[in-house]
Amino acid sequence: MKLIFAGTPDFAARALAALIAAGHEIALVLTQPDRPAGRGMKLTPSPVKALALEHGLRVEQPLSLRTPEAQAMLTEVAADAMIVAAYGLILPQAVLDIPARGCLNIHASLLPRWRGAAPIQRAIEAGDAETGVVIMQMDAGLDTGDMLLTRRVAIDAGDTGGTLHDKLAEAGADAIVAALAELPTLVPVPQPEDGATYAKKLTKAEGAIDWTQDADAIARRIRAFNPVPGAFTTLAGQPLKLWQASAEAGDGEPGRVLAADAAGVVVAAGQGAVRVTELQAPGGKRLAARDFVAGRALAAGTLLGA
Repeated sequence: MKLIFAGTPDFAARALAALIAAGHEIALVLTQPDRPAGRGMKLTPSPVKALALEHGLRVEQPLSLRTPEAQAMLTEVAADAMIVAAYGLILPQAVLDIPARGCLNIHASLLPRWRGAAPIQRAIEAGDAETGVVIMQMDAGLDTGDMLLTRRVAIDAGDTGGTLHDKLAEAGADAIVAALAELPTLVPVPQPEDGATYAKKLTKAEGAIDWTQDADAIARRIRAFNPVPGAFTTLAGQPLKLWQASAEAGDGEPGRVLAADAAGVVVAAGQGAVRVTELQAPGGKRLAARDFVAGRALAAGTLLGA
């Protein structure tokens, strides 16, 4: 098929790579403008742009798709369909109507659960046992279009936002190729309103751990926010990033360190305790607990988050 592809991060780049490998004609790639990144804040292309340029594809980075110029550009392509994955711009109805077979979205949740910006992290944070990818026929609503194809993915006990992202990116790439191959026979299924939830955008402030919460909730948040936006507490007034954790039995003042050894830093929560197994001090590297406690004064009785 002749396609327009719209996407920005690595999740989308994996889908683009799969479409290229499947032999589809990618006539145009849309992605977000280059952004400052790294310590030098150098303008850096998105993963989608970088991949597209490697394959000699045409890339455009419009600030909006609401202008007549942008819509004329899309119309001139005469694409069979437009594939959208974590693009970052809202598509107005005029754009949804341009491709012959409309616009298909790769959404990383089991719709209608977790519509919105951060479905991967919110699924872990909520304690969901599974999630998945839905190929959706886009409409003007927020992830409300009819579902064409679904792939289910289990959420393992140790999954982080990063590991689950990779599983879903692989599932999404497989699903969009399958959906295009089967498109003439796929039956659109309207989303039920029952069970609809919204995955609100992540903020750095959400990463601050409240040790009075239940240990399960704290451990899930730490894993969900790894690698972004990152979970943190404070140690002696300095931020301490927390990257991997699990809940276990324990009792004590919330935030009080119950044990700190090679097996992890165990911190009392509102109910139960949290074993943190990967930490990062300001200006330091991410370290396994054994390496962290060997080089820093963090003993039982220390209060975190005070």
